[in-house]
Amino acid sequence: MIAVIGLLLGFLVSALFLIQGKRRSSNGGQEKKQSSNDEPKDSKPKSYSKSEVAEHNRRDDCWIIIKDKVYDVTSYVEEHPGGDAILDHAGDDSTDGFFGPQHATRVFDMIDDFYIGQLRE
Repeated sequence: MIAVIGLLLGFLVSALFLIQGKRRSSNGGQEKKQSSNDEPKDSKPKSYSKSEVAEHNRRDDCWIIIKDKVYDVTSYVEEHPGGDAILDHAGDDSTDGFFGPQHATRVFDMIDDFYIGQLRE
């Protein structure tokens, strides 16, 4: 039963990433990253403390930490194939969940679109 659920989740995640990829490719690959800091790409990334990230812990304001990088995934929450599972660690470290077996490999490329800065100690 668990294997069937895992396969179903994997299929749903893969389908979502295919849809996302088609959206991006139909935009000619020119999709602008949505970030709250509108800094030029060549500037030093912004850094955030863990307490700053912790303030963004809601469906309508959702930041996560993955391997000491901060991502604003607010625009993706409603599209997340795993439903509200993305909110389990909103405003906190999501590294373990992100690298879980439920995610297709495409998620590792897709997450870069939501990068907003580094976690500072």
